[in-house]
Amino acid sequence: MRLTTKGRYAVTAMLDLALQEGKRPVTLQDIAVNQEISLSYLEQLFARLRRSGLVRGTRGPGGGYRLAKDMDLISIASIISAVDEKADMTRCGGQANCQDGEKCLTHELWAELSEKIFDFLNGISLGELVGRPEVIEVAERQEAVRRGLRSGLKTVVVEASSLTSSN
Repeated sequence: MRLTTKGRYAVTAMLDLALQEGKRPVTLQDIAVNQEISLSYLEQLFARLRRSGLVRGTRGPGGGYRLAKDMDLISIASIISAVDEKADMTRCGGQANCQDGEKCLTHELWAELSEKIFDFLNGISLGELVGRPEVIEVAERQEAVRRGLRSGLKTVVVEASSLTSSN
């Protein structure tokens, strides 16, 4: 399976949203900054996620997005499928017309692998990912960066030549 940026970003954005669940609605701008994803790209992805019933939006001040379902009921495969990604390893897109309109020698092998990848991703929920220690660690680091940005901390660059003393 070769996931494109679309599928990876959709999963990342949904995981960010799940990590903020129970707080205020999350804006796409917040996700864009947190995950370093283009805002316009997120808008396209969230339109598809909304149509698939995975997220719901709230307009106006204090608005943003929330999960439309319990995070334990949202599989990674459903997120990827919502943005039109396929877990398909075949050259023919599963059509079995890989070689001059006929099934190729290895079609069944790649079709079976595609099925196993989908089953694997379908067996993992957002809720499960939210509870993983490595996800929690990254989320805490990102939150610390956000707090630093909000409090107005600035990075100061000092050139080494200005640090040498002149006697």
